[in-house]
Amino acid sequence: MRPLIRLGTLYRWLIECRRAGADRIPPIEVGGQQLDNSSEKVQNRDMVAEVQWSELQRDPKQVAKLAETGAVRVRRRDGAPLLLIREDDERSVMSGALAAARTLRTVFAHVSPDDLLAGLIDEFSWLDLLPDADQREFLIEFVRSFQTSAETGRWDLLDQTMLEWRNTAAVHADSTLAKTLAEPIVDDLGPVSSPVA
Repeated sequence: MRPLIRLGTLYRWLIECRRAGADRIPPIEVGGQQLDNSSEKVQNRDMVAEVQWSELQRDPKQVAKLAETGAVRVRRRDGAPLLLIREDDERSVMSGALAAARTLRTVFAHVSPDDLLAGLIDEFSWLDLLPDADQREFLIEFVRSFQTSAETGRWDLLDQTMLEWRNTAAVHADSTLAKTLAEPIVDDLGPVSSPVA
């Protein structure tokens, strides 16, 4: 049977790691046994602690202490995990994203579209698969989506734009599929049945 680690022990361990400036999460030992540390991640040198929903209900103050040192992922049985973060940290992230979007918009105004496109192709190699006209359309949509996402805090908008253009590039990569999809639809294929609920 695996030993259990209490939230207080995990909290103290996280604080010690932070103070030591650890780049890597050291293994946790409880009762002389090394625990699997798969419930923590290192993302951009910030730790994401993980607790169960029941732990949050049972000891919210201890979970709040964990949130003081960084994000806390709350796992639930009946839904997607939640991420508990401090409001001031989120505000800083959003402020930084908005500043980046505005800077990007200003830079785009001072750099030639060809240079911008070359930079984006360096980052997203699948852009090479798009025809020139589509590459320029992507460039406009990318900038607009980036700024909209930053101003609204809804990064799923930019994610959706990227997904749609990546899929368009995949269609262009398959010449047979691209040709088939470019043909006009001339046949009436009849009525469409209602979807099954």
